Parts: sequence; C-alpha cells; structure tokens
Amino acid sequence: MITSDDELKITRERISYLLDLLARLRVGSRPEEVALVTGGYRADVERMQREVLDYLTQPVTPTTARAG
Repeated sequence: MITSDDELKITRERISYLLDLLARLRVGSRPEEVALVTGGYRADVERMQREVLDYLTQPVTPTTARAG
C-alpha cells in the first residue's frame, strides 16, 4: 500500500521499468514463451497500478503528502 508521495514516485518508476522490461521480453522471446515469461511481471504491474489509483483517489492529508 502506498502511504506517501515519495512511495508513489517510486512505485511509478517501478511500473515504468517493468513496462519497458515487458516490451523487451515480448520482442526477445519466442511466441510460445511470451505468456510464461511475462505473466509474473504483468501481475506486478497490475497490482502496483491498483495501488497507485487507490492512493491518487484518496483525499490529501498532512501525513500522506510527505510521510515515509
């Protein structure tokens, strides 16, 4: 769970990294392997995107802006 803007920034950087990795795996893997090698990364991206959306749709409080 994301609890601060700093954690939000880190999570968004991780999502970006994993999306780039998925793009490379898609090109560099044999077609029959793509689902196998990308499944775990996809699940991580989806989980982190949910966390980002949950955080961004909550009201700002003094502790969430710079906690952590």
